[in-house]
Amino acid sequence: MLSYRNSTADVKASGTDTAVIPIGATEQFGPHLPMHIDSLIVGQCAEAYGKALGAYVLPILPFNTSEEHASLKGTVTISPAVIMSLLEEVVVNLNRQGFRKFVICNGHGGAYWEPAFVKQMNYKYPDMLVAALHYRDREAQAAGKKAAGLEELKEMHGGLLSVCTAMWLCPELMTLESMGSDVPDEHLKFIDAVPWEKLTENGSGNWGKFTAGEYTKEELAEKGEAFWTAFLNKKCDGLKEFIEEAYRRKME
Repeated sequence: MLSYRNSTADVKASGTDTAVIPIGATEQFGPHLPMHIDSLIVGQCAEAYGKALGAYVLPILPFNTSEEHASLKGTVTISPAVIMSLLEEVVVNLNRQGFRKFVICNGHGGAYWEPAFVKQMNYKYPDMLVAALHYRDREAQAAGKKAAGLEELKEMHGGLLSVCTAMWLCPELMTLESMGSDVPDEHLKFIDAVPWEKLTENGSGNWGKFTAGEYTKEELAEKGEAFWTAFLNKKCDGLKEFIEEAYRRKME
């Protein structure tokens, strides 16, 4: 794996034609979690994908489409048109240098622009492959939950798994206080129309629940590491073969 921390001579000597582009977010995670959790997650994913593919990993873009959180102070949201235009510029620039395979590594579940971007780029540019790695998502989630002992977990944003993740990746920023609640399934039909503070308990924005004292700090961190290690092992198994086969099929 190479990254922007390497020199241009290193990247050239590697012969790689694959680039990983990580996109995180800066958005609320309830009253007690830092706002860069999606960026922390995508950093782990991008590094794992980069190693599996022998790829060049770019810096994390820390903004995304976060409209559902935008009224909670500190959240940054940008329009899909802006993010897609920016990413196209990045891809085209690297393509001119000889990169042919691009992996969009997205850490934010609300990135509704992603499938449209991937499809449009592959149609518009026949000499390259642009891929988003959502294959095996269900198996990877199941593997992660099993490894962490969280098989019964129901969470979308800012609950126990988010706390476990943060306790693993940024424990120095953590305040362990109870927050969030179980959100009724019937609220799911409103998530694209109504800001999340109007759908969640006390306007917290937590689509999930964390109860302080249920686990120790060490247990929370261990669960976070166990979840993401198992998740990424499942995602990276056969990843290089998948990308190579997708590229071969497109170029035929």
